[in-house]
Amino acid sequence: MVRMHADEHAVDTELAERLVRGQFPQWADLRATPLASGGTVNAVYRLGDELTVRLPLTAGGASDIAKERRVLGALGELPVAVPAVLAVSEPAEGFPWPWAVHGWLDGEPAVEGRPAEGLAEFVVALRANTATGPPASRGRPLSTVDTATRRAIEELSRTDEPFDAEAARHVWAEALDAPQWTGPPCWVHGDLMPSNLLLRDGRLSGVLDWATAGVGDPAIDLIPAWNLLTAATRSAFRDVVGADDASWARGRGRALSMAVIQLPYYRHTNPVISANARYVLTELGCAPAP
Repeated sequence: MVRMHADEHAVDTELAERLVRGQFPQWADLRATPLASGGTVNAVYRLGDELTVRLPLTAGGASDIAKERRVLGALGELPVAVPAVLAVSEPAEGFPWPWAVHGWLDGEPAVEGRPAEGLAEFVVALRANTATGPPASRGRPLSTVDTATRRAIEELSRTDEPFDAEAARHVWAEALDAPQWTGPPCWVHGDLMPSNLLLRDGRLSGVLDWATAGVGDPAIDLIPAWNLLTAATRSAFRDVVGADDASWARGRGRALSMAVIQLPYYRHTNPVISANARYVLTELGCAPAP
């Protein structure tokens, strides 16, 4: 496994199986298989046919284990499946953090440029959730990531990536100038990347990775308009979610910010994330089409 983070803990299949055998004897006979993933926080292994093991890669990711469990426990009914947290375990076998066992969800990850029916309806249903929730990790005003975004634009402009820094600055300026969200905070997922969206026959069937979820500005859940959809399908998504001009601009800004921060950091270590960042920049008009 290529290391993505300087402080990343080494994990492998053998460690995953030792951890399971040591703390969950009822699953001791199940074999772990590493899953190809664009994830940056956890190493994920399929355990048998019906489970997954999620091992945090960093201390920051370890803190998400408890938060995701609380969030998934608070959510009401949704039109798609979400992971069932079956167990959370303690550090052991030299692994320094808590880790989790989830139920397996069937489905294929979404792919950039292909339809994802039901996605907009999921976003609307999640917003309507009335449960009390924590602040969403990316639900605060865009100004909180202004410095990091501008720095990333400059960093990316100094690489050999085909990138229009001036166009990116324009998208970012429009997002910052857009009126802030003044409605009541509502539930958002906060990380609707294609790899977190499971499809069956082109329809959304499950949503993964809820550690960033909570209540905040709903514009963050507009990011699939640029990280997944195309110009031909974007307007229909906007119509169903009911995004006004200000929310749409903030959503564009969120998509841009995530892409320009991800690409310099992951372009040599995570091909899934870096390819998606390039897709976002192309859809935003900040990079030439391939």
